[in-house]
Amino acid sequence: MAIQLTAPLSTEEARKLRSGDSVLLTGTIYTARDAAHKRLCELVAEGKELPFDVKDAIIYFVGPTPAKEGQAIGSAGPTTSYRMDAYSPILIKEGLTGMIGKGKRGPEVVAAMQEHGAVYFGAIGGCGALLSNCIKKAEIVCYEDLGAEAVRRLEVEDFPVVVIIDSEGNNLYESGRKAYLESI
Repeated sequence: MAIQLTAPLSTEEARKLRSGDSVLLTGTIYTARDAAHKRLCELVAEGKELPFDVKDAIIYFVGPTPAKEGQAIGSAGPTTSYRMDAYSPILIKEGLTGMIGKGKRGPEVVAAMQEHGAVYFGAIGGCGALLSNCIKKAEIVCYEDLGAEAVRRLEVEDFPVVVIIDSEGNNLYESGRKAYLESI
């Protein structure tokens, strides 16, 4: 049975989640890929205010396609997360509590998640058209010049994700593989 979560996601709520938990997210999340992450981290390094509050925020690593008429957004499947690994620890330290993507994360990201109480959710790659049905509203927040990679504020409803890495560092990619190998 899936856990119903409302975003933004507090550190306390993030710390309750466990690797392998199925989650249906409702509420406000943001999009950002590597180019936007780089700009956000440059602002942090310069001591400048970010264009949106990352405290308790969830960032979805996605570059959606243009919306068709009557849709909030086009296809919105996750992108490979390791491209954000150089930037994620900085944003986690600033209060980011959740990330959504696909694929492995580096040890520096996991360490930051453990220290600050954040989680990494996985979304199913290849299901971008289906996932976009859970996105009810999308608006550009900043970096419109990045096109599909602009930062967007999304209003989502029952957006399906799985906790891949929890705030204790438990990793479904590792535990799931181990359980499978032990079963054969």
